[in-house]
Amino acid sequence: MKKIFCYKDTKIRSFTKNVNPLCSIGSSCLRGKKRMLILLIIGILFSDLLNAQSSTCWPSERGNSSLHGKSRIQVPKELKLLWSFRTGDVIKSSPVFCGKSIFVGSDDGYLYCLSKEGKLNWKYDAASSIEATPLYLNGIIYVGSLGGDLLAINAKNGDLSWKFQSEGQISGAANWSYSLDKKKKQVLFGSYDFYLYCLDAKKGVLNWKYETDNFINGCPAININSTVFGGCDGFLYSVNVHNGELNNKIDIETYIAASPAIENGKAYFGNYDGEFYCIDLETQNIIWNYKDAGAFVSSPSVSEEKILIGSQNRILYCFNKKSGAVEWKFKTLGKIEGSPVIAGNEVLIGSGDGRIYLIDLKSGNKKWSYEIGSPIQSTIAVIKDMIVVSASDGNVYCFGKQ
Repeated sequence: MKKIFCYKDTKIRSFTKNVNPLCSIGSSCLRGKKRMLILLIIGILFSDLLNAQSSTCWPSERGNSSLHGKSRIQVPKELKLLWSFRTGDVIKSSPVFCGKSIFVGSDDGYLYCLSKEGKLNWKYDAASSIEATPLYLNGIIYVGSLGGDLLAINAKNGDLSWKFQSEGQISGAANWSYSLDKKKKQVLFGSYDFYLYCLDAKKGVLNWKYETDNFINGCPAININSTVFGGCDGFLYSVNVHNGELNNKIDIETYIAASPAIENGKAYFGNYDGEFYCIDLETQNIIWNYKDAGAFVSSPSVSEEKILIGSQNRILYCFNKKSGAVEWKFKTLGKIEGSPVIAGNEVLIGSGDGRIYLIDLKSGNKKWSYEIGSPIQSTIAVIKDMIVVSASDGNVYCFGKQ
């Protein structure tokens, strides 16, 4: 079972009000409905560029920088197991796939690069367990370790480009954004030392860091000029990606163990008390929330009309995106700790019952399942004609056309 470590004596404080997260601290905020509309349109266009993915690349745990957990690719109608690859220990890291290579971490302390056919290309010794999901960006793999290192590794040959040492374990995936002048890229990640870090992607030099009040478990979501993330201190934070200054923070009053998804000025996320939220990041108002689930330690998927997330109560929930009404529930036989992925008009999810499920997005009916026989805590990577998943038995599994 995935362990979420949080201090139990965390102090919950009131959040800062009347701060627009779309504006940088210390700058004048755009006013008026027309200007805000223009800014939103620019943000959506920039988000599309930032979040681009192809049929041969699933570059991060949630597929894009806003953490939508969605692919346009339709899963093959009939899937069969093509191959499996065994690492030396349990796998909690989710695989990513770009070009002809698959990348995944293991509790045995190695980052693995596998071919599309399931053969080992190379492995890198991180000297500490890797639970975080790798990030593929411009031929470099960025991944954190429980030893507190953020590693930048050449995706082609496994050589270390640089290493940055934080002062706490790194359990969540890294993410990326452009610099203010759009000439450079920067990598963001959270650590158990309470900090969110922003590094120069090429050199590994610290651009800024922002201190929270407790551990950061998840991956920061990124859109326009802001990054949004939660942690064990019970706050949802919005921080300027260019200077690390706080836009605002919203008091949720309990642990946020996983990553939010953000879209069109709204954040979608669950907490450890089994509550799920849709929050307006500009007004900081709760648009809707749902309170009757088990603990959420996975991240949501966002479609045009629906929000999906799995819970430790074994249920995959499908919410109406606008109203928050439950459209359907799908119950597995084990805790759901990995995140769902929307693929076309279907949903993929792994469960603690050791099965992968393919579910119809509209109805919530099961279309296919496969029993691996070992709990799955990872998110499934989706590319054309293939899906890849890791499991607690230390294996990476690849499924494709019959």
